[in-house]
Amino acid sequence: MLTAEQLIAAQKANIETLFGLSQKAFEGVEKLVELNVQVAKASLDEAAEHAQAVMSVKDAQELLALQAALLQPNAEKAAAYSRHVYDIAAATNAEVGRVAEAQLAEVQRKFMAVVDTAVKNAPAGSENAVALVKSAVAAANNAFESVHKAAKQAADVAEANFQAVTNTAVKAAQSAKPKRAAA
Repeated sequence: MLTAEQLIAAQKANIETLFGLSQKAFEGVEKLVELNVQVAKASLDEAAEHAQAVMSVKDAQELLALQAALLQPNAEKAAAYSRHVYDIAAATNAEVGRVAEAQLAEVQRKFMAVVDTAVKNAPAGSENAVALVKSAVAAANNAFESVHKAAKQAADVAEANFQAVTNTAVKAAQSAKPKRAAA
């Protein structure tokens, strides 16, 4: 049986975990805000430079060449921005996952300690019930590990797909640049 002190300690640990997870989430949001501010500043500077360049154009052909020259860098910048956002989200998710795994491992350890104590104090003749409880706990742990592995594999596939899409978009922009410049 759990004592009041054990329940209070468990609640305290849960609250500390909650605040730790909240801190990690806010750090991720802070990084996104910082990235967006940097992108906004860079975009304003580039827009001013582009406006100056457009004002100095002497003919339509020069204007077309100027516009075509912007395509590749913009596609690369968009890809880089998407990559930064993805990296921030992935890092935040990984950190939250580590904290959650550690918390779950601690809960499992404490639960097994309670089960072991209950088994030691079980009345004679309850061996079948004890075996059933241990089997259920082992099955739950195995199921959790299977789900965790599947989620990790899905995240790895998503990472690979994101990389492929980003690379394809940048290559498409690079191959489009010479075609437009020649037109």
